[in-house]
Amino acid sequence: MTGQSLWDLSEANVEDGEIRINVGGFKKRLRSHTLLRFPETRLGRLLLCHSREAILELCDDYDDIQREFYFDRNPELFPYVLHFYHTGKLHVMAELCVFSFSQEIEYWGINEFFIDSCCSYSYHGRKVEPEQEKWDEQSDQESTTSSFDEILAFYNDASKFDGQPLGNFRRQLWLALDNPGYSVLSRVFSVLSILVVLGSIITMCLNSLPDFQIPDSQGSPGEDPRFEIVEHFGIAWFTFELMARFAVAPDFLKFFKNALNLIDLISIVPFYITLVVNLVVESTPTLANLGRVAQVLRLMRIFRILKLARHSTGLRSLGATLKYSYKEVGLLLLYLSVGISIFSVVAYTIEKEENEGLATIPACWWWATVSMTTVGYGDVVPGTTAGKLTASACILAGILVVVLPITLIFNKFSHFYRRQKQLESAMRSCDFGDGMKEVPSVNLRDYYAHKVKSLMASLTNMSRSSPSELSLNDSLH
Repeated sequence: MTGQSLWDLSEANVEDGEIRINVGGFKKRLRSHTLLRFPETRLGRLLLCHSREAILELCDDYDDIQREFYFDRNPELFPYVLHFYHTGKLHVMAELCVFSFSQEIEYWGINEFFIDSCCSYSYHGRKVEPEQEKWDEQSDQESTTSSFDEILAFYNDASKFDGQPLGNFRRQLWLALDNPGYSVLSRVFSVLSILVVLGSIITMCLNSLPDFQIPDSQGSPGEDPRFEIVEHFGIAWFTFELMARFAVAPDFLKFFKNALNLIDLISIVPFYITLVVNLVVESTPTLANLGRVAQVLRLMRIFRILKLARHSTGLRSLGATLKYSYKEVGLLLLYLSVGISIFSVVAYTIEKEENEGLATIPACWWWATVSMTTVGYGDVVPGTTAGKLTASACILAGILVVVLPITLIFNKFSHFYRRQKQLESAMRSCDFGDGMKEVPSVNLRDYYAHKVKSLMASLTNMSRSSPSELSLNDSLH
């Protein structure tokens, strides 16, 4: 059977001016000139086929006797497709599922661009809202699941003290040292630790003032003995605090894997290294240059301010936000880098002959960085009218660039802050007075449901990319 004789029936249909369509039992006669108005659609391409094989690539079945094209699709949505062929516009009713409608018009080869203006805003808005709700739900699920996992880890650590010598006493000390606000003892210890940290930072700052510097035997400015006493007391307290936590830790091997414990270690290590360096310099004058190393290490005392993270929910939430927002931070830096590169070259081109401060591109980088971050030191400013217009555009672009990723970062901060507060509340409700008791009230059903949903989502993503489904889609399309 030749291609021409096979298509005689279609030529007859075209001459008659109509073809027969059966969509899931919904039968309709359509005029060919109506379909040919949109030749890129599935029905429009159907009229251009010249073989049975080409026809069956576009429809599910073809009846030679009835000369009817069959499509195994939802008949309730096909009237919207018919309306499109007659009017050239798509309309979406409020009761329709936008995702099913989107898949249906994609099958028929109709672009969403044809959705009429009266329905377009609502349609696209309904497609975006479920994604936002899905993100919020996922954040809540992650918050619940992660918090529960941390509570289980907390109880697992607390259970390690059972059966050990003085186990209950060590557990109470561990709770008091590692969980501020757990008890009256932990609150007192937390307040003392905060006062020592603040006192150490204040004395370091005051020691930089000339009024508090006492010259040594060589005439070089030295530390006030009163500040040295405060410094030594602070180091003794920080060392005692670290050693006490290590002594009552439930797992010695995992102790320094905790970021807060590493901060405690870093806050005292520079002092002891400085002490060793000073002893070496005094015994070996030829190594006097090592004294500069000691001066640099003394400046590392400022990192003691990070010890406050142990006593501040906000600081711990900020650390978690920065840890999990590296993509947003990278996006912010990328935007700034692009803007700085563009505006620095423009400013250099305009101002290089009129302004010595903007005579080189590196100097213009500094100016663009200060302008885009809206700091505006004022040390270098453009003088020409074109340069001022460039500066205005740079400042406005900087505001937009900085604001866009900040919203995403703030949302993550709110999420981690809420999770941290829930975790602290659950831990404070624990009572180990007579040994291990039951885990605090947690909805195990929700936790199990969240785990199952995560597993099903992973399986769904795998099935979407499976070869069997890809081949099925190819056969349908």
